[in-house]
Amino acid sequence: MKNYKTLLFDVDDTLLDFKEAERLALRLLFEEQQMKLTDEIEAHYKQVNQGLWRAFEEGQIDRDEVVNTRFSLLLKEYGHEVDGVLLEQQYRSYLEQGHQLIDGALEVITALKGGYDLHIVTNGVSKTQDRRLHDSGLHPMFTNIFVSEDTGYQKPMKEFFDYVFARISNFDPQQALIIGDSLSSDIKGGQLAGLDTCWFNPTGQENDTDIVPTYEIRTLEELYQILGMQRG
Repeated sequence: MKNYKTLLFDVDDTLLDFKEAERLALRLLFEEQQMKLTDEIEAHYKQVNQGLWRAFEEGQIDRDEVVNTRFSLLLKEYGHEVDGVLLEQQYRSYLEQGHQLIDGALEVITALKGGYDLHIVTNGVSKTQDRRLHDSGLHPMFTNIFVSEDTGYQKPMKEFFDYVFARISNFDPQQALIIGDSLSSDIKGGQLAGLDTCWFNPTGQENDTDIVPTYEIRTLEELYQILGMQRG
C-alpha cells in the first residue's frame, strides 16, 4: 500500500454537487428571462456548455469565450438574441449560491484533514468556487485552493499542475494522489503530471477511453481503504 501525503481534490461533482447547483441556477435564470426551462433546452444547454469546456481544456479557446458565449449560442438556436455577458453574470450570481455537498464529502475531508496535506485543484471561476467552498464548510480544510482562472492554465494541461506543484511545500509527486470525477480532466491531467489518480465514479459510468486510473471508487468513503485508514 502506497504512503500518500498530499491529496489533490477536484470540486465539481467530486466534493460539491455541481449538477444540482447548475439545475437550480438555470431554472432561476430562465425565470428571470420569462422563459420556461424545458428538459430539452436544459439538455441542449449541457451539450453546448460541455463542448465549450472541452475546447477550453484542449487549449482551443479561453475561459472568457466559454462563459460569455454559451447562453447567446444556446438561445440563438431558439430565436432569441441575448447579451451573453449579462446572462453569464446573472447565472453566475445564482450558481455561487449552490454549495450542496456530495454524500460523505464533509465527513471524509474532516477525517483526512489531520493526516494529509489537502489541496483543491479545479477548473472554473475563482470567485464562484471560493464562495461555494466557503458556504459548504470545506474551504478551511484545504491548505490551498488552486483554480484554473488564477493559474492561467487548466486541467488537464501539465502547466496547471506545474503551477500547483511549485506552490506546495515539500511536494513529492510520488506521494501525491489526485481525486476527481472527470477522466478527461482530472485523471488524464494527473497522469500527464506523473501522479497516481483516483476516479470518483458514483454512477458506475463505463470507461470507454484509453485513460486508466490507478483507482476507481463509487463513494468517497472508499478513500479510507486506499489510504489504509479505519473507516470514519
